[in-house]
Amino acid sequence: MKFALLVRLQAKTGREQEVENFITNALPLAIDEPDTMTWYAIKIDASTFGIFDTFPHEEGRQAHLSGKIANALMANASELLAEDPTIEKVDILAAKTQMS
Repeated sequence: MKFALLVRLQAKTGREQEVENFITNALPLAIDEPDTMTWYAIKIDASTFGIFDTFPHEEGRQAHLSGKIANALMANASELLAEDPTIEKVDILAAKTQMS
């Protein structure tokens, strides 16, 4: 995988658990995306969350950005987030993966 997204989400005060629930409940949607190869929902601190995902090509990354998770996030952003999500397109330079 060379193509990835790094998304940072800052929850509004008092909405932290809702943001955590939102991103963890998005897993089935990520599973349904054929070009989303890996998808991680992460907690950075008490009110900061993130999503990191990888794709085999730019088309997969673009499909994800216009998919169900992104649409649901943007539809709920003003209620849940203190600021607009930070969405960064990143390239993977090196990786180690191990299947369990």
